Amino acid sequence: MKHAAQLRKEAESIPELSVLGGPLQRLGRRLGLVRGETNTTRLGVALGGLTWAVLVLLALGQGFGTRILSLNGIGVHVRLLVAIPLFFVCETWVGPRIADFARSIVRSGLVPEASLPVFASHIRRITRMADSWLAEVIALVVAIGLPLIETVTDLPGKTGSWASILHATGGRINWMNGWYLAFCLPLFRFLVLRWLWRLGLWWYFLWRLRGLELRLIPTHSDGVAGLGYIEIVQEEFAPLVLAISAIYSAQFAEAVSSGTMPFETLYSLVALVMLATAILFVGPLFLFSAKLWICRQTGMKEYMGMAARYVNAFDRKWIRDDKESDESLLGTADLQSLADLTNSLNVVRQMRLIPAEQRLFVVLGIDVIVPMLPLLLLKFPVGQLAARLFQMLTGL
Repeated sequence: MKHAAQLRKEAESIPELSVLGGPLQRLGRRLGLVRGETNTTRLGVALGGLTWAVLVLLALGQGFGTRILSLNGIGVHVRLLVAIPLFFVCETWVGPRIADFARSIVRSGLVPEASLPVFASHIRRITRMADSWLAEVIALVVAIGLPLIETVTDLPGKTGSWASILHATGGRINWMNGWYLAFCLPLFRFLVLRWLWRLGLWWYFLWRLRGLELRLIPTHSDGVAGLGYIEIVQEEFAPLVLAISAIYSAQFAEAVSSGTMPFETLYSLVALVMLATAILFVGPLFLFSAKLWICRQTGMKEYMGMAARYVNAFDRKWIRDDKESDESLLGTADLQSLADLTNSLNVVRQMRLIPAEQRLFVVLGIDVIVPMLPLLLLKFPVGQLAARLFQMLTGL
């Protein structure tokens, strides 16, 4: 068995995994808006804040201040001031975690020595794809070209597409609408597509990792045979989940305030947002379910066999042995070993079939619900809402 120092040396020889990069990040680094390798928060704030500031100045200059600040246009502000910065906050959080995860599974021996060359090859391929200019060019072309193919749909919201805006304005374009349609909305869509590409790369890495001969330990204390770090990575996507939920919340608010959608429809729509979030951020974890199931079944067989042998030996020595023994039962290591074996068997029996537990579902649920809470103000005035919450809390 290799020493810890040898495992650390092998981990350092593996290239660093990254699903970030690309021309926009390199531009941000040249402008001094990206710190280190992944801290792109300032770039997101600059992109969102500057585009929003220009939009507001154009609106005020044309006398549309009331319109741009109305509830019917809340989606504009949420996309630029909330969603875009959160996209880059998520980069800042997720990037280091993904790199740490790749290093940790090598150091822990989860990826055996024989699989390290293939593992390193997967990392190099994914890193090249993440830093490719082609992916961002395609995303930009699609973001700009969407107005050519989109039509007015029944989706909620009034500021989410060219078609809906032109329909609401009777086809008239002014400087404010032109800036939003020609720059702000394509920028937002480009960043959404950019993140979808990165999520795809992360899922691809998990799929490739699943295909390796992993050294899964059924008695691992994380309850998922050593894959528990994946849950920590998934929690770091919280800013992205907040951004998605805030975007939908703004679109729902626009639709309800304009009278195109009844408030009661929100109940089913919020449930759909939660389902979509679970599919995006929990669904990929099911890639490991088959391996974890096999690991659990094999572990139960092996550890129950070992437990049977140990218990029989314990029984013969301490219960049924007719020979006199000077060894005292008090303080014997045999009892502690029996207890440890029972605990190990319970760990195997309680293994989860996805590398996640209740905490991840709670974190994702909160990230979805919090941006949706202001929608209650569309149905209940603040005073009435406070009274209802007090009544629910006290039962009076």
